[in-house]
Amino acid sequence: MTMIIDGTNGLTFNNATTQASAGNVLQVVNFSTTTAASSSSASWVDTTLTATITPKFSTSKILILVSQNGMRKGTTNVYDDIGVRLLRAGTAISQPAYFAGYTNSTLQFYGLSCSLSYLDSPATTSATIYKTQVANTDGTGAVSTQYSGEMSTITLMEIAQ
Repeated sequence: MTMIIDGTNGLTFNNATTQASAGNVLQVVNFSTTTAASSSSASWVDTTLTATITPKFSTSKILILVSQNGMRKGTTNVYDDIGVRLLRAGTAISQPAYFAGYTNSTLQFYGLSCSLSYLDSPATTSATIYKTQVANTDGTGAVSTQYSGEMSTITLMEIAQ
């Protein structure tokens, strides 16, 4: 097999695939939503914040940046709070917010934001879906995201290794 070493483009193999130098961003995928999502139990519900990336190399890392906005807890239960978690292909990989918005009262709480960054190693070149979910982790009242049309975003960056 032949290969060309180029300080700018990384390695180019005879089949024309290019492996970038470690640390370079190979691609970026971004998605935003203002569609509200809610849960009234400890069951996790998709927030409509989802993005798909197809890594070019199985050795790549995926840097996930999330800004989950417009989070709200209702007035039903003293123990209501908001949980947010990040999933890859249906499996939870990070839970940045747990008990968010907890007030120890039936007061409504809204306007909360949850931001996270997570460096994942999916070890695949197949299309990979990342998404967030929300739940009322301790109560029975409604909790939601993107309340009142607030915009949430998810950005996926493939990083060469």
